[in-house]
Amino acid sequence: MPSSLLPFVASQPLTDHHCHGVLRSGGDLEALLNEADGAAARGFAFDSLAGLAFRRWCPPLLGLPPHAPVESYQARRDELGAAEVSRRFLGASGLAALCVDTGYAPGGILSPAETAAFAGAAAYEVVRLEQVAESLAAAGTGAAGFPGAYRAALADRVASPAAGVPVVGVKSIAAYRVGLELDPRRPSDAEVAGAFGRWLAGAGGADGAGGAGGPGGALPRLADETLHRFFVWCGADLGLPVQFHVGYGDRDIDLHRCNPLLLTELLRALEPAGVPVMLLHNYPYHREAGYLAQVFPHVYADLGLATHNVGSRAPGVLAEALELVPLRKFLFSSDAFGLPELYYLGALLFRHALSGFLQARLDAGDISGADAERVTGLIAAGNAARAYRLPA
Repeated sequence: MPSSLLPFVASQPLTDHHCHGVLRSGGDLEALLNEADGAAARGFAFDSLAGLAFRRWCPPLLGLPPHAPVESYQARRDELGAAEVSRRFLGASGLAALCVDTGYAPGGILSPAETAAFAGAAAYEVVRLEQVAESLAAAGTGAAGFPGAYRAALADRVASPAAGVPVVGVKSIAAYRVGLELDPRRPSDAEVAGAFGRWLAGAGGADGAGGAGGPGGALPRLADETLHRFFVWCGADLGLPVQFHVGYGDRDIDLHRCNPLLLTELLRALEPAGVPVMLLHNYPYHREAGYLAQVFPHVYADLGLATHNVGSRAPGVLAEALELVPLRKFLFSSDAFGLPELYYLGALLFRHALSGFLQARLDAGDISGADAERVTGLIAAGNAARAYRLPA
């Protein structure tokens, strides 16, 4: 993908405003390369644009030729060991800062600080709102005291982060649980207590007084619209940027309920709070997200994990995402999880796509060279620094 702007874009440090930790060891390439799971992840992952991009760009960092067979790649990966593979890929990603979502952390995932250390980058935490509620339920918090306990627990997570690095935002996965058509009203404490009690009762408790460790057993899926709405308002009350998963994800979501336009009424209600709302991933609704970022002053957008999942189509998809969005409100993120290769692929494909987009504007006389360099700096890191109030 030749471009005279590419060397400049490639030299700019990136702030990855939404990612996850890298695995301490190994990692199943097929299972983690895309959003499929089970049988769908077997035998198909490398026969996709994401898989072809992986085989094109990743082998050279392990001393193999582009397009090396997967078996040769896996053998070389095993030979080098997980730490060296992470050092090579994260070190080559050009990341200056990582805002790490710690809400999904199965065994063997490195902390934000450990992950960022491979990249020589600053580490920050993004707290998943639902996780705070699940922790309170597991600790035996009752329904009547839950609203106040949740506000206090969330504030404590921000003030004394469990991951040991500064908390710069919160994240909602309402898209996975109830969809994005959330009532804009701030629920009352009585409504929240009732919803929490019903959720606990689903684990077998008769009156919602016991937690997950009580006679009811494991907690049911947290799929109550009132609770998700309450979490979002609590995050906004702390003045932190609120991230929403939007669009593309694993099959746990109903994609038709993940269109960001469904958030419109809530976005109107949140605007007076003055906190940034970060729409993550967005594909195939990236144009809708761009519209929302244009008409609401507090809304930002990215392309997230779609960047590496569309492989060589990243330039076209990024161009669509940038059609309406103000360029001061678009951010880079990888949503990389587990595999260090995904941080590298996300950054590399994004750099190629952005340089190609700006080069086309430059060649057409739509922008100046100075504009291209300024926009690159904004999207690479400046917009994230402003929205999350990161150190300069």
